[in-house]
Amino acid sequence: MRLRNIPGAREEIAADRYVIPEDLQPALKGNWAGRFGTNPRPLYIEIGMGKGKFLTSLAQQNPDINYIGIEKYSSVLVRAVRLREALEAQGTVLDNLLYLRMDAEKLTDVFAPAEVGRIYLNFSDPWPKDRHAKRRLPGRTFLRRYRQILVPDGQLEFKTDNRALFDFALSEAEEEGWRIDLCTYDLHADPRLCAGNVMTEYEERFSAQGNPICKMVSRPPADEH
Repeated sequence: MRLRNIPGAREEIAADRYVIPEDLQPALKGNWAGRFGTNPRPLYIEIGMGKGKFLTSLAQQNPDINYIGIEKYSSVLVRAVRLREALEAQGTVLDNLLYLRMDAEKLTDVFAPAEVGRIYLNFSDPWPKDRHAKRRLPGRTFLRRYRQILVPDGQLEFKTDNRALFDFALSEAEEEGWRIDLCTYDLHADPRLCAGNVMTEYEERFSAQGNPICKMVSRPPADEH
């Protein structure tokens, strides 16, 4: 899908107090709890947060957890920022949600070992060509980065409607020794698994079209910590 450019998006997010400037991100490595200005709370991140519906909903539902949304493109991130602004205008306070505009390749530059409790990947770019496999967020190149920043027994949650990408992710996790806690090829068909499920914009669209949603929850090898 072609990304629609939003004029002024980069300037808009640069002026937003909840978007951490790129040059300040590495200095917060290991001290994100302090940046939230609260007592230590678990830190969960979403990589490729899109328009922000999923993470904003989680932040509203779980005030005892800190969330960081990571998005590479300004024209996408600005929509999440605007969503938050609209909620704040209605009186909703979200002191547990921040944003980073950055490439996921820099994760270990920004987060310390065992600093993140959970990582969400939702409807990631499938990068279908074989030569682009290293760019796939659920692939082994990124699994090794996730393993470094996750707390002991931390989780990676991955959802997609792309069966080929899901099978690839499952294979990569098993090859890397990750433990699979949950694996389903049709999330919405199982009332138990779907209980409490927060849908992204893509998930709402794809499931309305009759596309089954795949979900996997995994943990890195226990001996890595």
